[in-house]
Amino acid sequence: MGLTKQYLRYAASAVFGVIGSQKANIAFVTIQGGEKGRFVAVAACEHVFIWDTRKAEKVLILKGNKHEVTCLCPSPDGVHVAVGYEDGVVRIFSLVSGESSVSFNGHKSAVTVIRYDALGAGLVTGSRDTDVIVWDVINECGLYRLKGHKDAITQALFIKDKNLLLTCSKDSFVKWWDLDTQHCFKTIVGHRSEVWGMALLNQESRLITGSADSELRAWDISYLQEVHGKEAGEPKEKKGKSLLGEEGDEEDEEGLDESPVERILSCNKAGSLLREARDRVVSMTTDAEARILACHGTEAVLEVFSVLPEDEVERVMAKKLKKAKKKARDAQAAGEDVQDPVVERKLANEIVRLTNIKASAKIRWVDCIMCAGGELKIAMLLQNNTVETYSLKTWNKNPTGTKTSRLTLGGHRTDARTLAFSSDNIGILSASGETVKVWNRSTLQVIRTMECEYALCSLFVPGDRQIILGTKSGKLQIFDLASGTLLQTVDAHSGALWSLCLSPDQRGIVTGAADKTVKTWEFELIKDGETAQKRLTVKHLRTLQLEEDVLCVKYSPDQRLLAVSLLDCTVKVFYTDTLKFFLSLYGHKLPVLCLDISHDSALIATGSADRNVKIWGLDFGDCHRSMFAHDDSVMFLQFVPKTHLFFTAGKDKKIKQWDADKFEHIQTLEGHHREVWCLAISPNGDHIVSSSHDKSLRLWERTREPIILEEEREMEREAEFEESLAKGDEPVVSVPGENKETEAAPAAKKTIETVKAAERIMEALELYRSESRKMEEHQIACESAGKQLPPPKADPILMAFGNVSASRYVLDVIKKVRSSELEVSLLVLPFPYIPDLLSLFNLYVQDGLEVELVCRCLFFLLRIHFGQISSNQMLLTIIDELRTNTISQVRGIRDVLGFNSAGLQFLQRELESKEDVMFFADATGQLEQKRRKRKKKERAVLTIT
Repeated sequence: MGLTKQYLRYAASAVFGVIGSQKANIAFVTIQGGEKGRFVAVAACEHVFIWDTRKAEKVLILKGNKHEVTCLCPSPDGVHVAVGYEDGVVRIFSLVSGESSVSFNGHKSAVTVIRYDALGAGLVTGSRDTDVIVWDVINECGLYRLKGHKDAITQALFIKDKNLLLTCSKDSFVKWWDLDTQHCFKTIVGHRSEVWGMALLNQESRLITGSADSELRAWDISYLQEVHGKEAGEPKEKKGKSLLGEEGDEEDEEGLDESPVERILSCNKAGSLLREARDRVVSMTTDAEARILACHGTEAVLEVFSVLPEDEVERVMAKKLKKAKKKARDAQAAGEDVQDPVVERKLANEIVRLTNIKASAKIRWVDCIMCAGGELKIAMLLQNNTVETYSLKTWNKNPTGTKTSRLTLGGHRTDARTLAFSSDNIGILSASGETVKVWNRSTLQVIRTMECEYALCSLFVPGDRQIILGTKSGKLQIFDLASGTLLQTVDAHSGALWSLCLSPDQRGIVTGAADKTVKTWEFELIKDGETAQKRLTVKHLRTLQLEEDVLCVKYSPDQRLLAVSLLDCTVKVFYTDTLKFFLSLYGHKLPVLCLDISHDSALIATGSADRNVKIWGLDFGDCHRSMFAHDDSVMFLQFVPKTHLFFTAGKDKKIKQWDADKFEHIQTLEGHHREVWCLAISPNGDHIVSSSHDKSLRLWERTREPIILEEEREMEREAEFEESLAKGDEPVVSVPGENKETEAAPAAKKTIETVKAAERIMEALELYRSESRKMEEHQIACESAGKQLPPPKADPILMAFGNVSASRYVLDVIKKVRSSELEVSLLVLPFPYIPDLLSLFNLYVQDGLEVELVCRCLFFLLRIHFGQISSNQMLLTIIDELRTNTISQVRGIRDVLGFNSAGLQFLQRELESKEDVMFFADATGQLEQKRRKRKKKERAVLTIT
């Protein structure tokens, strides 16, 4: 390694302990033709887990990179799932292979909504950056960006067969977009607060919106073809389907933005549904046929409504009218003067409440699917890291939700606040506010789950047969791993027991708590009165009374000293044998939350809420170095066994490795998406496990790859540059000459990948230029010599790619650029490269090479460089040739496509006619069999009689 000390890299090994992250929704998916409603897709930090709810196990993991999943949506055909991330990227995964082949990058911040169109060929995404982008999934490119909302997008819906889009946002607006013109032609402003969800019912003729109150507003939609030939100045008729009654006057109060002339559709308020919950709508969903509407707030109750079909509504209204007429007749018979009865049709007659389903915890997201026989299956992602599924038989008169499964085994309900490794490096202990779990590091499976009090610290007892927990109530809980039972609860302290440490001779422990005491305990085996067998207990030996709350205690490995951190921001060191004061380490501005002592008892490292780490000498208590470690409080610190390297975990979501001798930062482990509470290093130093507020446990493994600090710093600088590029003020690409204030804009965004792709294209064009100069010089040399000279040697890059020509190499480089990044990469190219590119395009079109790709690049370059190209006389000749060649080639391709389409239609007709004949023949054969059976029965009856 030369001048640098060799360090080994720690790399992410696995994520476990998380069932479902809170940021992204839950969705039903189908796996390889499996049973409908059996599999659910749930985000798990940066990955997506596909769970089999019947077996309660993961069947597929869609692996992400480092950004958290914020939204997901399965495709209509059930083969793919689109996943949106925190950084604005959308990736499409195959549910067959689990691989991602398509990636879209256009948003500046987290994707909040994804929706497929009916065919699955189009995709719309909304984000916290207030933009809506429409993508072409087939061509893998962005079509356009729609601007108009002023806050995060919360929902987006395609209107089938109308090429319309409906979006809502936290800015309280609902907008209608015409995708043909990329224009917002209507805005509903009838909400006084954020619009959190939308649903389309009754063949998309009714819209339901949910906001921050208990009211679900309903809107009637009349499309252009439903307004029968009305002229612009004629008044519109109200739909007989929704009678507003007294609520019709509320349109002006609600502020509905009605233009005088309805060109595409009209949208009028039709009433409202009242939810039982008083809080805001969190999410709203319907089944595929929009017969069921499910809605929930921030509590644990899901409200399920049924949307009645039109014939049933008319039957109910006819029954009500019949009753009213009968009542009127009775009143007339009694001599009263009664007018003709009129029954008003209300929203409550069309949408009725089915039932309420109460989950075991607060609901975060919900999805529903209608299965065979009218059985509704509901999947809920709860806020306590749990997935529950319910079944609802909708044909019953009073249906009730039946819980069918609950995914809980794979993770804690609350954050794991303490971790520990067993002495054999295989067992991992994690404890939270409700349960303590022991995991197998190799398989990541739960070995034991035991209920406990709120745990703050833990360790394995030597021998790995028992574990000890320190709780928030000040108790010590001892568990037996073989039986999974609680052996004993010891009232150790009167305040929260923040820290415990095993003595180096492994004969006892020391505890520190908020009651300002440090206590030493000794392990002891006593006879159990019930079983007459020996069991482990702890015996109190000594108590050290201090003036402040104790936050952390640690023995020196030689068991000579005991270090105690106090709430007064100091660390005091005592002699273990006499408990006499030895040293006081002061210098932190805020309390020391964690500390550790090196294996040789020479150094003590302390981490504080002031975000600094200090390294002290344990001989004189001098501070060797103070380092700014994290952007927030340092929550945990531990030395790697038998080294002077240590790890720190912070509330800034990062884990960092440091060298206590050279005072250098070695490596940063990024992966957690929330505050990191604690970590544990295995006794051999090969593995690290960490716990976070994102409910995940992460395993990190020491590899054989060495770390060179200079390269590490260079990688960090590149990552910072990429992040600054992603979070820049104007990362969205704008085409020159276009009005920036328009509602529609290009979907592309400049990223580090597009910059690299442009650089590769420029390098290929430079290579083409140099090869062209070589060939020109060779031709001149041949003419001057009067004979054919041997050709010049090709560039090594061209030889490496199979001795291809320079022009073909440029085409290969362009083909390798992602389709979604192609336009932005061409936009980055300086204009001096454009003439060479246009001449190459002419060659490609003449030879019929990748005509569709070349036309796409050509039209884009003409649009953005039109002024410079049209003013250059030399380029005009190339453009003229391109026009002729391109038209002829495109016509040829169109003819081939038309011929293929006609052939396929012919085959379709042939197959349909054959199927009709087969169906008729089968039906005839079945009829003949029925006749024979009937004749046999008749003969049998005649014989018996």
